[in-house]
Formats: sequence, C-alpha cells, structure tokens
Amino acid sequence: MKPNVLIVGAGAVAHVAAHKAGQNNDVLGDICIASRTKEKAEKIIESVRRRDNIKDKTARIYARQVDALDIPAMVNLIEETASAVVVNLGTSFINMSILNACIQVKTVNGLPVTYMDTAIHEDPTKVAEDPPWYANYEWKKKPEVEKAGINAILGVGFDPGVVNAWAALAVKRYFDKIDTIDIMDVNAGTHGKYFATNFDPEINFREFKKVWTWINRKWVERPVHSERWDYNFPVVGSRPVYLNGHDELHSLSKNINAKSIRFWMGFGDHYLNVFGVLRNLGMLSEKPVTTAEGVTVVPLKVLKAILPDPASLAATYKGWTCIADLVKGWKDGKWHELLIYNNCNHAKCYREVESQAISYTAGVPPIAAAIMVAQGDWAPHTMVNVEELDPEPFLKQLGKMGLPTKIEDRTPKNGKPNKDGMPVSATKSNSITKHAVW
Repeated sequence: MKPNVLIVGAGAVAHVAAHKAGQNNDVLGDICIASRTKEKAEKIIESVRRRDNIKDKTARIYARQVDALDIPAMVNLIEETASAVVVNLGTSFINMSILNACIQVKTVNGLPVTYMDTAIHEDPTKVAEDPPWYANYEWKKKPEVEKAGINAILGVGFDPGVVNAWAALAVKRYFDKIDTIDIMDVNAGTHGKYFATNFDPEINFREFKKVWTWINRKWVERPVHSERWDYNFPVVGSRPVYLNGHDELHSLSKNINAKSIRFWMGFGDHYLNVFGVLRNLGMLSEKPVTTAEGVTVVPLKVLKAILPDPASLAATYKGWTCIADLVKGWKDGKWHELLIYNNCNHAKCYREVESQAISYTAGVPPIAAAIMVAQGDWAPHTMVNVEELDPEPFLKQLGKMGLPTKIEDRTPKNGKPNKDGMPVSATKSNSITKHAVW
C-alpha cells in the first residue's frame, strides 16, 4: 500500500521535496503540502505541474492550511490526508509538535506513521544550548515513539542527513577504526544579490552564535569563525572553510566511535564582513527590543523579513556546491584518508525543479528516505538518527534522484597521519584517486 506523504512547510526545501515526491508518487501515493499560508503551498504545486514532475497522473497533489504548533490540528491533518509519512520541512521550532502529533496518530491505514525532519528542534528563546542538543528535546521522546510503534527518522536532510550516512558507510565498508571525521560544506555559487542566506535567515544566523565541536571525545567551545582551513575540493577547487557548530555533530558524537568530529562551512570575505557588521550592531539578536515609537520587535526577525527569500535566488544562481566527509583512520593496520562527497550544480537544479542547489541538496534526501520507508528498506519502529540505519540503499536511491556520492582516496603518499591530528589542506603531494561512485 502506498503511504501518502504529508510535507509540512512551504519554503525552498519543501519546494524541492514536493517536486521529488511528485517524480516518485507511483511509490509514495498522494502528496499534501501544508503550510500556515496555503497560497505558498499552492505556488509550489504550480511549479511541480509546470515542470511536469508528476509521475502518476492519477495520484493527488494538493495543499492544506495548518498551524503546525497546534497538535490537535496536526493530528486531524495526518488522519484526514491518510498520510503515513510526515516530512517536517518547516522551521525547527515546530519539530516537537509535529512529532507529538505523529505519536498520537500511531498508524494510518494499517501502516505505522513515519516522522522525519532535517534539523534539531530549537526553542526560539534559546540559542546554542549545551550539547548534545538532541538530548534536550527529540531523544527524550524515544520511549513514546517505541511504545507507539512509529518510525522517527531525525535529521534526514544533507547536513545533517547524507553526511551521517557517509559516516556510517565509512564504518561499514572502509575503516576498522576511525580517528577523525571532518564534515565540510562549501557553496561556490553566485546569485547576484548583495547579501542573502541560502536557507531560512533566522535559523542560519542562530548557528553562528557559538561553536560547539567534538574534539578528543569531548565537547569543546570555540569562538565563531576563529579557525580557518583552506582545502582543495573536487570541482570547486581550493576554498576557505571555518570551524562551526552543526546539528550532525550532536548525534554522530554519540553513534560513531571517532576521536574528533568537526564541521566546517565555507564563507567568503564579503559574507564575513557583512555578518560582522550585523552582529556588532545587534541585528542577530533573538531578544525583543522596543523602538522609540513603542513597537516591540525581534532584530533577527526584522533581518529575516528584509533579506531575500532563499527561494527567490534560484533563477539567477550559477556555479557548484561541494559537501564532503573527510574520514581518517585505519584499515587492515594502515592509515587511510577518504573524501566522500557530492557536487551539485545550481543551474541544473533550476532546470529540473526551479530551485537552487542548497535547497536541492536539503530537499531530495527526505524524499529518498520516504521511499526507503515505503519500500520497507528502513523500518526502525523507534527513533533513530540517519547513521543508525543501513546507508547503502539510501545512498543508491539518492544517486538515482540526482545526488550521487563519490569517493576519493586522499591518503598522503607517506601513508602517515598528521602528528597533531589537526586538518591539513590537500596538496599536490596527496594521492587523489577516484575510489567509488554510488
């Protein structure tokens, strides 16, 4: 039986997910897109139809209005739409309410409900809480998920999500013992705007308040944008990346046995300059302020309102992204370094689904995961992060859907690790040999 899919949210990532769900609706069934603003969901459906991304013309694709923080309303919506797969692609502030609704519903047409999201839940009044963040919210619900018999697959975007699956693949196939995993995310594209974020500005800027990273098997706090690393990436070349905190570290540090797991994000000088000005002016604050006219506003929400909508960047975006796991460790007693990665092209994404590559890489994986559930490849009947599931069918499905995984051997010619264990940029002395393609 086809599960039917409910996509909650109508932003840039939900836009991609709707296209991909439509392309695979012969497996997934009816597609409902629900948002606080129904018109936004209807515009996504118009885009799906315009690109003719509906495989089974007899299946429904339609919109509904919902306040996702209203748990009874979410319960009613899941039951009304008979959706056994609920894909939460709204702001991370709504994770717990949607998860609670799925727990209450339990089953739809005899199928266990599956909850999925792409980021850790956040309390809008708190920023960069003490790690691991999953332990503050989602993981507390695991006993209820197990009792209800549903599936809860957390963080199944790209990072978190695919990068977690790559880590699991490294454990399963390529390493006996892992020393470090460095996750790197670079956008080498250009969109022509003076300044914009590639996804929700509010969530984006909240990531850069404090850096929590996993080094030597413990949580370490570092200043924001204080550690730079220039690395030679496939396709996009040498790019600067900066040590950052990120969602996937909070589960990988628990589920993958590695000494250090770090996240690095690429930033250009212009972005860092604008970011610094905004931060120093207080525009990144989540705390309410009152104007001279007596109007109370949240600076970060005002900034979100005036910056370009990430979805609006798609038509003019050019260039490539590269997201990678650089995994270092031992296999058969020998030191190895593997770069597991994906490159994605902005213009190609627009031609297929009218999206830019940042949203594409985030929106394809949850629908690939929905297919895993629909086909029975993933059926945990508990709460899991992606690295706890078999990565191979997931990565193969992603390859079919436009996000192939590539692997290069980047072991130094001397076959020895760095003495201090810190990252070193790949150079011409490295062996860079394509190892596999998924």
